Amino acid sequence: MTTTASLDHAHTDADEPSGGAVGAGRAFAWMLVITGAAGLLAAWVITLDKFKLLEDPDFDPACSLNPIVSCGSVMESEQAAAFGVPNPMIGLVAYAVVICVGTSLLAGARFPRWYWLTFNAGTLFGVGFCMWLMYQSLYNISALCLWCCLAWVATIVMFWYVTAHNVRHGFLPAPASVRGFLDEFPWVLPVLHIGIIGMLILTRWWNFWTS
Repeated sequence: MTTTASLDHAHTDADEPSGGAVGAGRAFAWMLVITGAAGLLAAWVITLDKFKLLEDPDFDPACSLNPIVSCGSVMESEQAAAFGVPNPMIGLVAYAVVICVGTSLLAGARFPRWYWLTFNAGTLFGVGFCMWLMYQSLYNISALCLWCCLAWVATIVMFWYVTAHNVRHGFLPAPASVRGFLDEFPWVLPVLHIGIIGMLILTRWWNFWTS
């Protein structure tokens, strides 16, 4: 087993439960802080642009670069407020929670099984919501928001690493072969996931990218 294969291996003390609670390695904790910060940044910028767009319907966000990469088109869509409020406002809360979990782990916090599973469920909802928004952007809105793409990537990375962490510690049942794979190669699934989205974006507007 390599010592750098999994983010959790950065701190072996985190592997040992204490009173049923489990911590995580510093690399894993920093991953949560960084992905949470990236998502929070994206949500913050989109929120500011949304307010500007509400004040001035002719406002053109800086990330609207062409007919395809058009943040304004995405912000003005019905899907941009799927739950009745602008989606980035939900992100402001959700990504802040991820940063709090990451900083708590850096401080040596350990969490029980129910906490890790609840956190995993939150990231599952987040990645599912991002994939729905991705589908809407590609095939219904027919436009991309670069800040949204940053949030998608951040959410995908945190979801797969949190899932791998929970499988590794036995919080999620899985065959030994799956546990071994996620222990050694936790980066494979997020890279594959992001790669598939990249291919979908490339093929969706192939004529535009190659013209």
